[in-house]
Formats: sequence, structure tokens, C-alpha cells
Amino acid sequence: MAGGLGALLSPVILFFALGAAAAFARSDLSVPEAVAKGMSLYLMAAIGLKGGVQVAESGFTADMLAAAAVGVALSSLLPLPAFAALRRFGGLDPLNAGAVAAHYGSVSVVTFVAGVELLAAGGLRPAGHMVAVLALMETPAIVVGLLLARRGGDGAAAGGAKAGGDLLHEALLNGSVVLLMGSFAIGLACGKEGVAPIAPVFDTAFRGVLCLFLLDMGLVAARRLRDARALTPRLAALAVLLPIVNGTVGVLAAGLAGLDSASAAALGVLAGSASYIAVPAAMRLALPQADPGLYLAMSLAVTFPFNLAVGIPFYTLLATRLI
Repeated sequence: MAGGLGALLSPVILFFALGAAAAFARSDLSVPEAVAKGMSLYLMAAIGLKGGVQVAESGFTADMLAAAAVGVALSSLLPLPAFAALRRFGGLDPLNAGAVAAHYGSVSVVTFVAGVELLAAGGLRPAGHMVAVLALMETPAIVVGLLLARRGGDGAAAGGAKAGGDLLHEALLNGSVVLLMGSFAIGLACGKEGVAPIAPVFDTAFRGVLCLFLLDMGLVAARRLRDARALTPRLAALAVLLPIVNGTVGVLAAGLAGLDSASAAALGVLAGSASYIAVPAAMRLALPQADPGLYLAMSLAVTFPFNLAVGIPFYTLLATRLI
């Protein structure tokens, strides 16, 4: 099982810790932005291809439809209690609470990739269609978060209405969704034999690139946390509590839907993650009044490292014990 000390001593986690330590020590270590973007494109293409190949081998099943339905439902509903907690306990205004809630209803591709790797290291392999579930879970939370934020008054509503068409375009056609679903479709169409010639690039090198990418994520997350001004102790606590609650709900929902333990753990990782790529881009477009330093500090600087160190092993333990 992926968890405990073995998970924490994984190279994936240790490279993230190295980046964070370097940032806190104010080292000049850095990864060029173009290189980081290239690595993120590679990782999304690789995970999409793998998922497509696995679905091509297993075919479309009832489990796939059940996982997709549960994923969309979670993405649509999880922002609601998050919004209430951010308003009542976190003390945020409706505008910022809606923007942050959207992050915790949507998903993190990198958290999912790291989670799948840690699960595989423990002998648990989620179904390939979980990649499609990941892509489906990005958009509903953006829409729900925007609707919640409109409760903040005429200014927020006007901003959301003005950018409504662009927001829909951003949510449905943002780069991560297009690349994930496109590479998934390529893997599905080509199958294992068709993808074999490029397997050394997208399979053998995958973990090495992931380690370097997480080195950069450690640098970015630690520097964001170090420079954060709006992150209060209560909001930091919510950035830890929300993934625990959401991930637990995800695992339980997966169990009720009849998914296997590995896929249930993966759905728990998805539900417990917080977007820091697609949703911030959408919120900057639709809600420019919201504080990006706030929602990025919570999702990237607190929730992301928490999930790597504690969340993923916890969701995995919960899934293997209950399912």
C-alpha cells in the first residue's frame, strides 16, 4: 500500500521537499518558466495516453460511467459546503469565498499524477478511465464557484456576467482539459500496440520528469507561502480540513458507486485536491476582483504539499480499509 513512511520517502515527495527547503532557505535555485511549462505539458500528455490505452484494453464499462457520474456530482456539490465554511469560519466575503470554493471543488492534475504514482508503488492501479473523470471534474466547480461569488453584490455579478462567454470557453477549452482529453483519445484510438513506439518517451521517462516538475512546484509553493499576506490561521486550517473532508467524501461516494479500492483512492485524491492551474486562470478572467494571492496560497502553498505528505496516504488507507 502507498502510505506511511514509504510514501514520504518516495523520490516524488523528496524532490518536492527539496524545492520547498531551497525556497525557504532563499536559495537562487529555479526552474525556467518555459521548462516548467514544457514538463507540465509532458505530464498531462503522458497521463492522458496511459488512461486511453488502459480504456482501449478494458473497454467502456459500467464502472466508467459510474465514476464519471460521481466525479461530476462531487465537482458540482463540494464547493457548496466549502463556501459556507469559508464564509462562517474563514471570514471571507462572498466574492473571495466563491473563488476559493471553486478551487476546492475542482481538481489538481499534478496531485492526481503524484497520487497515481504512489498508488502504483504500493501495488494499486486505478482504472484508466479515471483520467477522463479528472477532466470532467474541472469545469462544474468553476461554474458553481462563479454563481456563489455573484452573491457578493452587483459588482461581482457584473464581472461574472461580462465574462460569462469567455468563462465558458476557458472552462471547456483550457489547455489542460484539451491536452488531457486529446491525449486520452489518442491512446484510446491507438491502443497499446500503436503507442508502443513512443512508450520510451511517455512511460520510461515519466517518473524522472515528475520529480523535476515537483522540484519546481516545491519552489513555487514555498515562495508563495513565504510571501502570503492574506492567509490567516483560520484559512490555513481550512486549507487542511477541506481536502480531508472532500477526500473522505470522495472515497465513500466511490465505494457506494461500486468502484474498486484503487479507483476509489484515486477519486479520493481528486476530490481532496485543489486546482491551482485551470481555476485560477478562470477566476482571473471572470472575477478579477478576487484576491489571487489568497486562493493560490491556500490551494498551492498549503493544500498541495499537505496532500502529497498526508492526504494521498490517508485516502489510500481509507479506500483499502473500507472497500
